[in-house]
Amino acid sequence: QVQLVESGGGLVQAGGSLRLSCAASGRAFSSYTMGWFRQAPGKEREFVAAVRSSATISFAYYADSVKGRFTISRDNAKNTVALQMNSLKPEDTAVYYCAAGRTFYGSSDYSRTAPYDYWGQGTQVTVSS
Repeated sequence: QVQLVESGGGLVQAGGSLRLSCAASGRAFSSYTMGWFRQAPGKEREFVAAVRSSATISFAYYADSVKGRFTISRDNAKNTVALQMNSLKPEDTAVYYCAAGRTFYGSSDYSRTAPYDYWGQGTQVTVSS
C-alpha cells in the first residue's frame, strides 16, 4: 500500500514557475514508476510526466505540451517526486495528481491512467494571464 500526498500548488502569473512535490509513504518506493497527471474542469485527466523506477533523467517521459518547460525528478532516499514547472501558461491550470505504479508494458503505458495503482488527492495549480 502506498499513500501519496501532493503539495506546492498555488496561483501564479503566466510565465512564472511552481514546484510540486509528492511525498510517498510505504515500502519499496524506488520500485514504483511515478507519474504526474492533471485534470482541468470539464476535461479528462491527462498525462504530464513520468519517471521510471530506475531513476535517471534519461528515463523521464513528458507530454508534448509540457516538454521543455516541466522537469520531473525523484529522490528515492526521501520517497519524493517533484515536478518543476517553468514558463507556465493559463492552459496549465488544473488539479495536478501524483500517481504510482509498477506494471507497465512499454513506454506508451506511462501516459495511461490505468497502470497506476495509487493516486494522491491532487493540488490545484492556477495560472493567470
